[in-house]
Amino acid sequence: MSRQYFGTDGIRGTVGQAPITPDFVLRLAHAVGRVLCRRAQAAGQTQARPQVLIGKDTRISGYMLESALESGFNSAGVDVILAGPLPTPGVAYLTRTLRADLGVVISASHNPFPDNGIKFFSAQGSKLSDAWETEVEAALALPPVWADSAHLGKTRRLDDAAGRYIEFCKSTFDSTLTLKGLKLVVDAANGAAYQIAPKVFHELGAEVHAIGCRPDGLNINDGVGATHPEALAQAVVAQGADFGIALDGDADRLQWVDRQGRLYNGDQLLYVLAMDRQARGDGVPGVVGTQMTNLAVELALQAKNIPLRRAKVGDRYVLELLNEQGWLLGGEGSGHLLVLDQHTTGDGLVSALQVLQACVRRGQDVSDFLQGVELFPQTLLNLPWVVGQDWRANASLVAACDQVQAELGESGRILIRASGTEPVLRIMVEAKEIKQAQSSAEFLAKSLTQIQQGDSSRN
Repeated sequence: MSRQYFGTDGIRGTVGQAPITPDFVLRLAHAVGRVLCRRAQAAGQTQARPQVLIGKDTRISGYMLESALESGFNSAGVDVILAGPLPTPGVAYLTRTLRADLGVVISASHNPFPDNGIKFFSAQGSKLSDAWETEVEAALALPPVWADSAHLGKTRRLDDAAGRYIEFCKSTFDSTLTLKGLKLVVDAANGAAYQIAPKVFHELGAEVHAIGCRPDGLNINDGVGATHPEALAQAVVAQGADFGIALDGDADRLQWVDRQGRLYNGDQLLYVLAMDRQARGDGVPGVVGTQMTNLAVELALQAKNIPLRRAKVGDRYVLELLNEQGWLLGGEGSGHLLVLDQHTTGDGLVSALQVLQACVRRGQDVSDFLQGVELFPQTLLNLPWVVGQDWRANASLVAACDQVQAELGESGRILIRASGTEPVLRIMVEAKEIKQAQSSAEFLAKSLTQIQQGDSSRN
């Protein structure tokens, strides 16, 4: 059975348009609740109701969707714990420590505020499998079966969720080190970490200047955060700070700025983490990136005898390959970094602390770790695309790709993929020269537009 609703990171879309509507979200929670109850019964766990933890980011629509989720779970006989605004990795952590059966996050991550979404974590705090999502979609197709009054679920609020998560984040930082003497600019994207992120770094000793920490329900990711790091770069230079840390709306991705205002992405930070561990004598048997990981980073890791394996784009696929290999470090250029001996999922705050730890321990800046690693220029273009349509079925576009790849030779590569979170086709071209990357990407985009126009005229 193919999945109709789930993308690469849960279910996401524009609020008020299917599937991000209150009625669907209620149905979704009811279906998930039925799956939980069925699995509990199959495991012989009949004494207690299943329990889910729900957290959210700062979007105004979160109130509405939270209520719908609560009702849907309760109607299926599932208890609910409401954590309020909390980063996605915070929900993963508390799901595990509270022994909940499921974690639920209401967030559209880096998307603008009109969007929202629902994503899930297992009882172990990790992303759920495609098979689980397929089982939920099958349950969605069935008529509801309401629990009788005696077996309806109950709801309670967890008042100290933020404090618990702050202490967890701090525990991942080497207790023999301190951030005293460092000045940081911390940008929470007006999102879920707006209260938490400044406190984490301040309580470890840093002087913190916060931006993007005044959410109003409408300004999440608006000109700030990991998707708009220029605001962070300007603030770091203006404040004379040592480092700048930008998170996205649900705080599971990280972008980094040094005191000169230079930006470092997830590929570079992943390399820093690997080099720090290798320098400490910790074994780094391998690192997992994605199809988008910059070729320069792969070559630099290979020079240090560290292999890089590429997963499909999406942190859940990075996690799957890490578990398959038995490795600890992985990530994406977008800033999703996985450090599996610290957390079960990507965490922007934990990743930032790991990078800070490396810099403090060795008395170096990020740029020192990256000497000699020059990223290959990448050009990424997004074009409107029909969800579910396979671009490889279009012979003309395949021919255009073959032509460009022949011109790039071994010094460049092409990646075309349909987004799992938006109705767009992402075209990426990587080459040694920026002009070649740009012209090749623009040629492919133009070819696609002409193909679509031709298809439209024939219809």
